[in-house]
Order: sequence, then structure tokens, then C-alpha cells
Amino acid sequence: MIPYGDFTFFFIIGILLIPTIILGLKGKSSKKYNMFISVIILAIIFSSSVKSILSLILFTIFQILLIKGYQTYRLKNNNGTVFVIAVLLAILPLGLVKILPFLGLHHLFGFLGVSYITFKAVQMIMETRDGMLKKPISIVELIYFLLFFPSISSGPIDRWRRFEKDLNHVPDREEYRELLFSGINKIFQGFLYKFIIAFLIYNKILLYLPNHTYNYLTPFEGRLADMYFYSLYLFFDFAGYSAFAIGVSKIMGIKTPENFNLPFLSKNIKDFWNRWHMSLSFWFRDYVYMRFVFWMTKKKWIKNRYTVSYIGYFVLFLLMGVWHGLEWHFIVYGLYHAFLIVCFDKFERWNKVHKFWPKNKWTNVISIVITFHFICFGFYIFSGKLFS
Repeated sequence: MIPYGDFTFFFIIGILLIPTIILGLKGKSSKKYNMFISVIILAIIFSSSVKSILSLILFTIFQILLIKGYQTYRLKNNNGTVFVIAVLLAILPLGLVKILPFLGLHHLFGFLGVSYITFKAVQMIMETRDGMLKKPISIVELIYFLLFFPSISSGPIDRWRRFEKDLNHVPDREEYRELLFSGINKIFQGFLYKFIIAFLIYNKILLYLPNHTYNYLTPFEGRLADMYFYSLYLFFDFAGYSAFAIGVSKIMGIKTPENFNLPFLSKNIKDFWNRWHMSLSFWFRDYVYMRFVFWMTKKKWIKNRYTVSYIGYFVLFLLMGVWHGLEWHFIVYGLYHAFLIVCFDKFERWNKVHKFWPKNKWTNVISIVITFHFICFGFYIFSGKLFS
């Protein structure tokens, strides 16, 4: 069963969450019960495929052993090579998932959510290396964090230190009422986004574009319409899913981070990546870009900090593109956004000197319109339709 894919899923979790809500409204902890129902819901999600269940179990055991093993090692040692090996091992199953099918080979670790569990595992190894995770973590809580079912398939990507605070905090009655209200509100927002707006855009418009315009549009106009409506569909479908994940998390007492913040009102491409799929873009920023720039600066192979920064952007977005898949349109999509950010950075620094683009409400509106078109073109690349 696909999480949030149909109303049966909502009916099941609605029933299972009733004790959670009752305990929350009484100001009591529902931590153990939530862990219990997580096992049930994960079993339901993966019940259609024995291979998926086996893959999930083996993959989780592998990541747990890796994280706990590295944390034990890090208590006494801090060798950089060991750290790199630990990170590469954590990424290895995900890499095999991406590469082996592309080569026409079978693989084991192909199951729903493998990417987002990997992101959490890598994050924990890196923060252990940084000395940010010093307290021992119980295996049960670690498994709960990695396999937290509301966000297992498509995020948002939570951080352990933030997650742990909510996990071990029992909200009082008033605090839980607010969480419950906010969670239900989010779930209804998800219904509006995913099952009404995204559904209508896809079934009433996208299915007929760009080739079936019934003489109302030229072929070129059909492609343009396809680009804009595909971008809107992508947002409402994904934001709807994220709203479900955040809403269910809040009912369980976990404030899973937001993933979208009005991305189509971005004033520039940097602003866009601070609003779109935020948990993923912040993950790549913190664990790829920042570390790459720090490493290059430390090595002093390239002295110009802007050049280092620009190479970092290309590394970041190339990896992000490859993560979506090894097809050309995903790779071009990643490089396109790196190119946009580098160009904007250069323009921004140039504009500080020449004052060409003043900041006022009119230029803000024009900036939003320009950015929107660049974003939509990027999504059209992402869709693969540009090259078809």
C-alpha cells in the first residue's frame, strides 16, 4: 500500500491513531504506542512484496550496525579515512539502487523510502564525526527515527537532534490540542492540494497536453501550457504529500519540519531553494555543499573563494540530479540550477556595485515573475519532455 495514496490508508491510520489522540488529550505519553503502531503500518505499507520487507529489514540492520559501529569507534578515535568509508558504506545501497537497474541488473535494496532512510543515516554519521551526537542512542529509538512511517517514503527529512527532543517530550493537554488542531489542518490542506488541485490539473489538463489542444493552442503554446501546468501539478502533488506527513507526525507529537514555503513567490533562484523541498535542499546544503567548500578551503587547492563556492554548487546540484535518476534530463536539471545560482550570484555581486536593480515593490514583483519562468523551465527539463 502506498502511504497517503488512497482513502483506505487514511482510514487505517485514523483508527490506529485514536489511542494516540486520547493519550495526548490527557497529557500522557504515547511514545511506546506510536512505536507499536509504526510497526503495524510499516507492515501494511510493505505487505505487498516479500522482497520489499526483506530489503527493508536487511537495509535497516545494515544502517543500524554502521551507525552504532561508527559511534562506538568515534568515542576513542577520529580517523578521516574511517569516516569517509562509513559514509560511503551508508550510501552504497542507495547507489546500487540507482546504478544497477540502469545497467540492466537486479538489485536487493529497491524499496519505498530507501533514499530518505539513507539521508538520515548519513546525517547521523556526519554529525557523530562532528561531535554533535555524543549521547548514546538506544537501538529502538534509532530504528524509530530511521523508519518513522509518516515521512518514510518522500520526507520531509528530519534531523535526529530535533526529532529526539519531540520524541522524549510529553506535551501537556493544551500543547497537544494545538498540535492536534495543527495536524488535522495540515491533513486537510493535503487533501486540497493532492486530491483536488493536483488531481484536477493532471486529469483535466496535463493528460491532454501538449499534443491535444483541440486547435485552441498552437503546438508551441501547447508545450508552454504543459510546462506551466506540470510545474503547478508537481508542487501541489508533492506539497500535498508533505502536508499529510507533517499532519500525521504532529498528531503523533513529532513536529516534522516544513517542506514548502510558497516557492512560486521566490524572488530569485537562491530564494527558491530556501522555499522548495526545504528539508532536502537544506540536507544537501549542510552535508554536501558546506562540507565540500570547507574541505576545498582547508586544502587550499583553489584560493578564490567564489570559484570554490561555484564548484560546490555544481557538485551539489549534480548529485541532486543524479539522486533523482541517471537519465540525462535529471542530470541536466541539476546542472541547470547550478548554472542559475552561479549566474545570480555573479549578478547580485555586480548589482551591489552598479545599483542596476533597485529593491522596491515593483522590482520585487518583476523578480518573482522572472524567477517563476526560470523555475517552470527547470521543471520542464526535469519532466524529460523537453528532450522528447
